[in-house]
Amino acid sequence: MDPPPLSIVVDDCGVYYDATRPSRLERLIPQPLDAGQHARASALIRAWKENQLSKYNHQRDRSLVLPERFVLVVDQTRGDASIEYGQATPATFRRMLDCALAENPQCQVVLKVHPDVVGGRKRGHFDYNAVAKNPRVRLIADEVNPAQLIKAAEAVYVVTSQLGFEGLIWRKRVRTFGMPFYAGWGLTEDELPAPERRKPVSLEQLVHAALVEYPRYLDPETKKRCEVETVIAHLGLQRRMRERFPEVVYAHGFSGWKKPLVRRFLWGSEVRFVRDVSSVPPGAMLAVWGNKPVTGTLPEDVSILRLEDGFLRSVGLGADLVRPLSWAIDREGIYYDANRPSELERILQTADFTPELIGRAARLRSRIVEAALTKYNVGAKEWKRPAGLARVILVPGQVEDDASIRYGTRRIRSNMALLQAVRQANPDAYVIYKPHPDVVAGLRAGGTGEENARSICDEVVIDVAMGALLQQVDEVHVLTSLTGFEALLRGKKVVTYGLPFYAGWGLTSDHERLERRTRRLTLDELVAGTLILYPTYVSRVTGRFTTPERALDELLEWRDSGEAHRLPLWRRLYRKLISIKTRSRNVWIGEAGRPTAGSGYCSSKVRSDHSLDTSPSN
Repeated sequence: MDPPPLSIVVDDCGVYYDATRPSRLERLIPQPLDAGQHARASALIRAWKENQLSKYNHQRDRSLVLPERFVLVVDQTRGDASIEYGQATPATFRRMLDCALAENPQCQVVLKVHPDVVGGRKRGHFDYNAVAKNPRVRLIADEVNPAQLIKAAEAVYVVTSQLGFEGLIWRKRVRTFGMPFYAGWGLTEDELPAPERRKPVSLEQLVHAALVEYPRYLDPETKKRCEVETVIAHLGLQRRMRERFPEVVYAHGFSGWKKPLVRRFLWGSEVRFVRDVSSVPPGAMLAVWGNKPVTGTLPEDVSILRLEDGFLRSVGLGADLVRPLSWAIDREGIYYDANRPSELERILQTADFTPELIGRAARLRSRIVEAALTKYNVGAKEWKRPAGLARVILVPGQVEDDASIRYGTRRIRSNMALLQAVRQANPDAYVIYKPHPDVVAGLRAGGTGEENARSICDEVVIDVAMGALLQQVDEVHVLTSLTGFEALLRGKKVVTYGLPFYAGWGLTSDHERLERRTRRLTLDELVAGTLILYPTYVSRVTGRFTTPERALDELLEWRDSGEAHRLPLWRRLYRKLISIKTRSRNVWIGEAGRPTAGSGYCSSKVRSDHSLDTSPSN
């Protein structure tokens, strides 16, 4: 089903495509502009071109070999009301093509077929087989972004197509053979005489009337009235994100639950799931989850696209099959693998962080901290810092078979080894250990000796929201946990014992060093790269790409709605099955009695192995 339009016009005088009588748009176009309106129209022209927009924005740029010099001739669909009311007939199209050939003897003519004709829904005005026999005519019958053709053309020939208006935005010579709304104002070369009521205007007047004053716009995410700039930004984002990857992306090793998500996050490319990677064509792109090694015989020159959960993910756990708002999609590596560069590392090492981007990152960081948001946004209980403590250190637990530990640590590789190292280095500090929420929920196995955490630290905190907890501690010590990044956002001291993506940039105290990372970053440069430039965000409302700012809005609405706490039946059954699998290894039993300042929300854990791994691991 086609998505609904993002703009409509309401005209109490006529309608813009009817040249036989005045319209509201026709009355708006000659209105003089003040300095602010002129600047706004100029900015809209730039934004339109930068985002390569058109009336229809689903078509991709293509690898077309276009003539060195050509003029663009635009066909339309038969029966389009704008043709009759634009004082043209079907015969006008043949005359337009003949004039394009005669008036441009040194140029080829590129004839663009209407997208509805390409899709087989309607008919055009030409016998395309006959036209294609002319050696000077190149037929474009593919789904292709019109901006790609307009910006390369020397002139645009139209009857009443909106592509003539878009040609003016691109500052092209536009020849009209009907009387569309943008003709007769001294901006186009018109075959027909203009109505007396149309007098010369500037391009900015035309653009301001046609894009600002005349239409009404709907924000696709909030469903509220908005300005044209919001719609242009949204459409531009969709175009950029859709164009990132090839038209076809192959995918391997994804569960049935993840397959719709892969399609959603790679929207713009056709995703083909394969059971055997040997069936992927040479030179294609193959998507896989995380840092999993690709098993099987991979053809030559296949590029790997790695997908992983993003940093502002959801309200609820990934292991609980809660749909994500963001994924990291990496063509070079993956952010948690310190053994090789990733796209995030390249961004942080080389990106040009403009003042505008830094300001945007600062505002985003401030909102995240103010809203106490983290990756998963779970935890229902409160924790109060015991009075009189000079220094409180938080040690967040991780799932020990997590890829970020396997690929991001060198010596210490377990939660209890980390906790013991922190305890030994900070004997006077109050040390809190917080098990990973997937482990507490019974969805993932706990680490070696984790039931003995209480004997090493001062307190084990379980069902407390990480955002609220971070506000009350002084330092966070981590292996590779994202909690370290979340602590940096809140201005906390962070000590790393592994090599997470945020270490090595001068913002953390690091026990390990990664020689590739030589740049010193400010906090907001780190935020800009990590939360704005690197992840892909997909709206829960529209299913389309969105911004981190809007994703933040949706996370807050999601959290405040309480929806995440009402697990549907199928997810409750899934959680029960996973819990049964891990129960013998991973049973958390809340301590009886009221928690004290020394015990907090403590747990003990039943295991057959009570050893504590403190030896260095390479």
